[in-house]
Amino acid sequence: MASRKKVSKPQLLPYAQREDFKVGRATDLSGRDRVFYRALEMLPGVASWTTLIGVVLLSIYAPFIAAYFIIAFAVFWVLKTAFLSYHLRYNWKRLRYHMSLDWEHMVARFEYGHLYQIVILPFYQESEEVVDATLTALAKIKYDKKNVIVVLAAEARAGESAQAVAAAMKEKWGDMFAYFLITTHPADTVGELAGKGANATYAIEQLRRKVLDPHGIRYNHALVSIFDIDSVVYPDYFNCLIWHFMTAKRPLKTSFQPVPLFNNNIWEASAFGRVVGMSSTFWEMVQQERPERMATFSSHSVSFQALYEIGYWQTNMVSEDSRIFWNLLMANDGEYDVVPLSYPVSMDANVAPTLWGTVKNIYKQHRRWTYGVENFVYIVYHFTKNKNIPLGTRIKIGLQQAEGYWSLVTNPIMLFILGWTPIFFGGRVFHETVLSYNLPLMVRDLLTISMFGLVVSSMISLTLLPPRPKEKSRFMYIVLMLQWILVPFTMIVFSAIPGLDAQTRLMFGKYMGFWVTPKHRA
Repeated sequence: MASRKKVSKPQLLPYAQREDFKVGRATDLSGRDRVFYRALEMLPGVASWTTLIGVVLLSIYAPFIAAYFIIAFAVFWVLKTAFLSYHLRYNWKRLRYHMSLDWEHMVARFEYGHLYQIVILPFYQESEEVVDATLTALAKIKYDKKNVIVVLAAEARAGESAQAVAAAMKEKWGDMFAYFLITTHPADTVGELAGKGANATYAIEQLRRKVLDPHGIRYNHALVSIFDIDSVVYPDYFNCLIWHFMTAKRPLKTSFQPVPLFNNNIWEASAFGRVVGMSSTFWEMVQQERPERMATFSSHSVSFQALYEIGYWQTNMVSEDSRIFWNLLMANDGEYDVVPLSYPVSMDANVAPTLWGTVKNIYKQHRRWTYGVENFVYIVYHFTKNKNIPLGTRIKIGLQQAEGYWSLVTNPIMLFILGWTPIFFGGRVFHETVLSYNLPLMVRDLLTISMFGLVVSSMISLTLLPPRPKEKSRFMYIVLMLQWILVPFTMIVFSAIPGLDAQTRLMFGKYMGFWVTPKHRA
C-alpha cells in the first residue's frame, strides 16, 4: 500500500480553463462563436448530401462525366481496399506476435511497483453475468492485484437492480484488489447528458476523494483504464500496458489503445452481428498501423494526471471515448499522442433475442458511433482558437477527419448504389454509346477485384475466434467464411446509412442522446 501523505494536485492546464473548452453543441455558446459552431455542425451533413445528390444530378444532366467519375472512383476503391488489406494483415501479424510474448518477463527490467492500475467500469442495466465475466478476467491478470483499483460505476437511474449487482460483485471480488469502490452517478444532473462520460467523470472524482488523496497515491503514479462493462482483458494486458508506458516518448501525455475484439459471444451472434463486429475490429486494427490518424475508441488507458489536468471526460456529449483524446490534444497544445498496443481486449458482438432486434441494435449502436462526427466540429472550432498548435498540424488533422467522416457515409452508397445511376438516368444519347455498355462491366470487374480484400478478412477472422463450443458443428467454419459476402450490405445498412442519419440529425440540430447497447448472453 502507498503511504498516507499529502500530495500536490495539478491544476487545470491553461487552455483547459477556457469556458468553451468542453463545448458539446452550438447551444452551449453565444454570439459569433455559436453561429460558427452551428455552421460547423451543418457542414458534414451538407457535404455528404451534396455529394450523393450531386452524383444523381450529374448522371441526369452530364452522364458521360458521371460515368468517368464512377469508373475513377471504382479504381480508387480497389486501391484503397488493397491499402487497407495490407495494413490489416500487418497488424494481424503484430497482434499475434504481441500475444505470444511474455510481457511479465519483459517488464521485469522496469521499476514499476509504485504504479497503480485504476479500472473504471461504468455500467447501467447489464446482467450480473456480464459484470462477473469482466471481473473474473481481471482476477486472472498476471499483475500484482494489490496495485489494482476497481471502480464499479453504477447509475442511479438504473434502480435497485444495478445496486444489487454492484453489491454482489463487491462481496465476491472486493478482497481481490487493492480497493474496490462502488459509485452511483446521480440522475438528472443539470448540464449533463446521461451517458458513459458523465458516469465515468463522477466515478473518478469520487475515487480521487475517497482513495487516491486519503492514501497518498500520486496522480502521476496511476494509470486509468476505462473499459466498457463487457470488456474482458487478457492476462498480460496490464504488463503490455506497463511496457508501452515505460517506453513511451512522453508517457504522461499519451493514451494507450488496445484492439477491441468483438468476440466474447461471437458463437451466439447472427451473421450480421459477426460481420459487423469483426469489421469494427478490423477497422481499429488498420488504424493501429496509422497512429497519426488515431483517436481513442471505447476501452483505452491514460494516466490519471493527464485526465485530472483537463477535468476528466466531457459530461455533455455522446462520443466521450474519442472526445477525451481531442480534449487532451487541445489542452496540451498538440503535444499529445496515442500509442497503439496491438494487444486485444475482448468485447461483446451485438446480439439480441431476435434477428430483427439484433438488426435494430446494430443500427442504433453504429448511429451512436458515427455521431462521433460531433468531434470534427469540436476539432475545427478549437483549431481556430488554439494557435499554439502548429498550423500544418491543424490543417492535416482537420482534413483527415473531414475525409474520414465524408467517406464513411458517401463511399459505400456511391459504389454499390449510385454507381449505376448513369445507366438509369443517362438518356438515349448516352445509352447508344460504348461507354454505356461497358460501364456496368467495368464497375463489376473492379468490384470483383476489390472482393479479394474480403478473402483476406475472412481468413484473418477465423484466427481471432474463441474456441468453438461443443454444440457448434465444424460446418460453422464454412459459414464463417461465406458470411463475408454480406459486407456490401452491412457497409450500406450498418455504416453509411447510420452515418448519414447521424450527420443529418446534427445538421438540423436534432441532437442525439447516449444510447446504451443492450448486452445479451445466451
